[in-house]
Amino acid sequence: MSEPTAVNDANFDQTVLKADIPVLVDFWAAWCAPCRMVAPVVEELATEYEGRVNFAKLDVDQNPKTASKYSVMSIPTLIIFKNGEPVSHVVGFRPKAELKQSLDAALG
Repeated sequence: MSEPTAVNDANFDQTVLKADIPVLVDFWAAWCAPCRMVAPVVEELATEYEGRVNFAKLDVDQNPKTASKYSVMSIPTLIIFKNGEPVSHVVGFRPKAELKQSLDAALG
């Protein structure tokens, strides 16, 4: 199973913005119950989309600079980046099928 990569303020640009394929970033925090609900869904998607989409997790408590830069006010927030730009925002827990639609749209 493919695991999302942990990213932080220091490596976000290199890992996410300069990636040559789309990247889904899960903005989360350890105390957030909905974040814990979405985590296994993100891990399943990481396996299904391996090689086509990269997956990353950013702890908003430890990395406030990046969370603020992308106006993350509520968590979980999932942002899909393509060519260094955010192309999709999903706030809160969403079913796997809805997340797949967002990923497929980014790949299209």
